[in-house]
Amino acid sequence: MFRSQFKYLLLAIFLTAILLIVFIQFNSNRSINQLINGNESLIHELETKNKLQQLENEIATVENKIRAKILQKDTTGIAKIKTDLSSITITLEELDSMVNDKSTDSLVSILQNMVNEKVSHNKSIVDTFQLKGKEVTEKMFVEKPGHHLTDSIRKIVTTIEDKRHETVTQLTNKADTDGARAKALGSILALMAALAALLSFGYISFKFRQQQQLIRRLNVSEKKATEAAQLKENFMANMSHEIRTPMNAIIGFTSLLQKKKLDTEAKEYVETIHNAGENLLTIINDVLDLSKIEAGMMRIESAPFNLLKLVDGIETMFSEKLREKELAFTVDVDESIPAWLLGDAIRLNQILVNLVGNSVKFTRKGSILLKVIKKKATTENITLQFIVRDTGIGMNKEKLTHIFERFNQAEDTITRTYGGSGLGLAIVKDLVELQKGTIEVESKPESGSTFYVTLTYEVAKEQEILHEPEKHFNSTGINASILVVEDNEINQSLIRHLFNSWKLGYVLATNGKEAIELLKYQSFDLILMDIQMPQMDGYTTTKLIRNELHLQTPVIAMTAHALAGEKEKCIAAGMNDYISKPIREELLHEMISTYTTVPEVSKKPHEEKNTDEVYKYINLGYMKEISAGNLDYELAVTEQFLEILPESLNELNNAFSAKDYEQMKKTAHDLKTSVSIMGLTPLLENTLHQIEYAQADDTTLKENIRQTILICNHALEEARLFYNSLRPKQQ
Repeated sequence: MFRSQFKYLLLAIFLTAILLIVFIQFNSNRSINQLINGNESLIHELETKNKLQQLENEIATVENKIRAKILQKDTTGIAKIKTDLSSITITLEELDSMVNDKSTDSLVSILQNMVNEKVSHNKSIVDTFQLKGKEVTEKMFVEKPGHHLTDSIRKIVTTIEDKRHETVTQLTNKADTDGARAKALGSILALMAALAALLSFGYISFKFRQQQQLIRRLNVSEKKATEAAQLKENFMANMSHEIRTPMNAIIGFTSLLQKKKLDTEAKEYVETIHNAGENLLTIINDVLDLSKIEAGMMRIESAPFNLLKLVDGIETMFSEKLREKELAFTVDVDESIPAWLLGDAIRLNQILVNLVGNSVKFTRKGSILLKVIKKKATTENITLQFIVRDTGIGMNKEKLTHIFERFNQAEDTITRTYGGSGLGLAIVKDLVELQKGTIEVESKPESGSTFYVTLTYEVAKEQEILHEPEKHFNSTGINASILVVEDNEINQSLIRHLFNSWKLGYVLATNGKEAIELLKYQSFDLILMDIQMPQMDGYTTTKLIRNELHLQTPVIAMTAHALAGEKEKCIAAGMNDYISKPIREELLHEMISTYTTVPEVSKKPHEEKNTDEVYKYINLGYMKEISAGNLDYELAVTEQFLEILPESLNELNNAFSAKDYEQMKKTAHDLKTSVSIMGLTPLLENTLHQIEYAQADDTTLKENIRQTILICNHALEEARLFYNSLRPKQQ
């Protein structure tokens, strides 16, 4: 209670002090203005006095000049005297304009008449002197009218000066009074300002302490809010992960079931489960995106991306659905737009996928257009407008203002008829605004809808453009586009050899991070994913593909793991299928054929091994099965084996000596793939498996490593012999 009263008392004192300061300042300013005006009046009076003296002096001077001319009988310079007489008239007019005091106005008028009469009299004397000479003129000088006028002028001037002197005295006294008052008010003002400053300082100090206490409370509240937001984010992330994991498993296993021979009813059930799972997964992704946006966790990245490839990827993604619905799809990109831009390709892809996906969903017949035009551009930035137009069901004008709201669709029946959660366009709007862009829509019922998204991007400089990974396309044609994520060079050579022979288009990525960057702006029909890789493994990469990029591209796992449940683990991570290493040509071809179009291949019978090519350790059957008689491939892969294996053995031995068990296990796993090409899997599979899963206290570890190195060294000797035998044949 006391604090509240003190606050109001302090405020009242502060306001009173301000009012007093304003009042005193007003009076002080008025006194200063009066002092200034008084000084100006005083100066004016002094100037008037000087002008009177000037007038009197000019009259006396002219008379003296006239007298001197008459006495000397000198008629020269008479014109100058007439000019001086005219100057007296001018001075008199200036004096008249300076005097505005009623007490002397009448005297000035009398003076003016007398001076004019005196000037006329003097002019008459001058004229007479020129015409009649000295004698006549001297008589005029001694006549009374001239002397009388001079005396009268002198008296009038004295009287006016006395009157003006009284005014000067009054002005001086008033100036002294105003000056003293202004000084006193200035002192009071300074005192009041000091008191106000003290009060203000006290009040500000009081408020500052209050503010500090409030800041501390806000910090505590903000910390709690942040923790709550983080808990919410963690909860959403954990829940979405927990839901995604079984959902991915459901979708994966229903995909496997769809490949089985099922009766009509069972096939319908499986398809329903699969579609429901995909719809639920889409809703989960949407909810997670919204929670990220609400929590401020959605980050807009900036990286180089190829706009044309991104747009082509959109077209490829919806090609199957467009064929099913017999819809025409047109892509039109302004040719003047630079190929490479800097921005968030993932978010742009998400925006366009949502908009095009809506058009596909709500269009029964007709066409869909995706158009990109340039709105404006500079050397550094470019503003683009993305237009998605369809001939679908359209919307009423009243509904357009609400379509970007969450859980809102144009009509209540749409959810039942077309499905969806009503979150897609809300997310699109949020993503556009996060990138400081705009989105607009035009629509009419049964006439289709048009969405306009305007975004600004930087133009990528040459040094910023990522080098595009080399695309490996067979010159005779392309049947599919496959992303191969594999870090082992020997396995890369195997894939390269097989895909070239099958006329498949493919891109190689050596780790998960490279794969993610590629998938941001390029679409693929299928992904072959190694499990163990540096920087980012296959499980993590697949989860990002599903949860962050929101892609449903089929993923086939490739792994040397032979553990029970490995296939189920891959399916649960979001992969669609599984193939073990070493990869068999027929099995890989069959697996790829399940998910995309691959031409049939005729198996070339390879020549039987000669007896001199039978080795004790290496077995060339697997290599020759893959090569199908291609000596160039056999030579290249053998050369890789001879280069890679010694390095891997050295890494294995060094890791064991340094007790770096993680590196040791990784090297053992990689060796499984490297040795398979030379048919060493039967000899080393068990040993490498024990090394890969060994514990630090495993007493057999040292012997297993010794045995592995021994077998591999023998294999290297035989591989060199085989390599040397190939070179003459190749030549």
